[in-house]
Amino acid sequence: MIIKRYKNLLQQEFSHYSLDKLKKDLLAGLTVAAVALPLALAFGVSSGADAAAGMVTAIIAGVVIGSFSGGFYQISGPTGAMAAVLMGIIATQGLEGVLVATFIAGIFLLLAGIFKLGSLTSFIPSPVITGFTSGIAIIIALGQIDNFFGTTSTGDSAIKKLISYSSLGFSPDIPTVLLGLIVLLILIFYPKKWNQVLPGSLVVIILATFVTVFFKLPVAKIGTIPTSLLTGTHLKLSQLNLPMIRSLIVPAISIAMLGMIESLLCGASAGRMTGKDLDSNQELVAQGIGNIILPFFGGIPATAAIARTSVAIKSGAQTRLTGIFHALFLFLSMLIFAPIMSQIPMAALAGVLMITSWRMHEWTTIKNMITQKKRTAVILFFVTMLCTIIFDLSIAIVVGIICGCIFFIAKSARISITTEEIDWERMALPNSNAGSDWAVMYITGPLFFMSASQLKKELDQVINKEGLIFSLRGVPSIDLTALDIFADYFSVAALNNQQLVFTSMQPEVAKQFQQLWDKQKHQSPKQHPTVAHALQAMHQL
Repeated sequence: MIIKRYKNLLQQEFSHYSLDKLKKDLLAGLTVAAVALPLALAFGVSSGADAAAGMVTAIIAGVVIGSFSGGFYQISGPTGAMAAVLMGIIATQGLEGVLVATFIAGIFLLLAGIFKLGSLTSFIPSPVITGFTSGIAIIIALGQIDNFFGTTSTGDSAIKKLISYSSLGFSPDIPTVLLGLIVLLILIFYPKKWNQVLPGSLVVIILATFVTVFFKLPVAKIGTIPTSLLTGTHLKLSQLNLPMIRSLIVPAISIAMLGMIESLLCGASAGRMTGKDLDSNQELVAQGIGNIILPFFGGIPATAAIARTSVAIKSGAQTRLTGIFHALFLFLSMLIFAPIMSQIPMAALAGVLMITSWRMHEWTTIKNMITQKKRTAVILFFVTMLCTIIFDLSIAIVVGIICGCIFFIAKSARISITTEEIDWERMALPNSNAGSDWAVMYITGPLFFMSASQLKKELDQVINKEGLIFSLRGVPSIDLTALDIFADYFSVAALNNQQLVFTSMQPEVAKQFQQLWDKQKHQSPKQHPTVAHALQAMHQL
């Protein structure tokens, strides 16, 4: 089934393929490579690995994931969000742990695609996604303090690194700080029109490297860039032992969850831009295959990247060859410019990552949540963001979803109950021995355990009426707790000889009430109240 779906994608994509489309794919691939080069280096470093791991990831992911992707426009590689997750894993388990976790995560992603779980991300509330995106952006920025200021810290999380400055001291290196500030200023004021032709991040990396080499600045540099796709540290089958796998299941789940969310959100956004929907399950299969293969080359986890994907679309990408070409251009640049890349200052990459982290925040969405006073959304956003920073992505998403469910249930529990005295001159109720002390109770909203106390309180106030009409047109559902309250009320109403009329009920609600009445008649026929079951809506009510 998967193979057949993949073949259909390729047939649709490459039907009527021409030399003109090939040229467009080549140019788009070159443009994306220019954007991806500095980001691959930066995200490799920020993850706690090295620049070489970032390059290898971008190249392998571009070829493998790009070939099997669920959308021709998807460009995969290392991302800032994934780098933030990897920092903690590398600090506790080392690079070897990351490689094993990536392999396991790849299996999870592949299984998710095979079992068609591509729609799972739709169950995550959008404020939760916005919250963990902002949390990850903050982690990325905090993780670059050492590279930007030329300082040293310790700890397996951004918070612990900050705390460690109190004991280690914080003494910024002036040349490093100045270089980082220049990079920030250039990127802030770099014209957007120029960015479409020559990416600002690539420009500042080139300028910063030239200044560092020319003036022989004593600042930290990237170091050796290999000219081979097989890095010095890569996964070996002998490392896949049961104790290691057990210890890395939770980190692997975090990697897989983030890979799924980022890739599918990227595909949804790109699908709107192109008018071509992403095959989400095929995309997960591609991400799974790519992340299973990457560790054996020394690569870190890869996901679809929104920035690079949008650049590909705007540059005229026609097919998935754009992603493959971008990977080949990166490989050529690694072969040709490896000695120059090794001289790139860490402060320049830190500046690029800080600007990237700032742009990761969904500022328009955050502003709308606050200005429109969407309290629930704001709470979900801040709770998820703080959990992402303090704990990790998995906990943040789980907490966010649980909070979202609680808020939804609390909102659903709100019911409207109004009681009015009946004006018999205006209304006539057929087949009833109506007296003057009758009331009608209008109920709107689901009747379940969270609205039970309000229902009981309202019923207690009308127990002494001669007769009571329940208008339940607005009640979509009722649970056992609410039915028990009605059952107790029926018993008391029977003792008071109160007549009850139910009208305008939804079919499912009527069915449950009928079962309740039948049960009460069977158990206590003498105590059963006079109940008129009117299913037809009466316009007066």
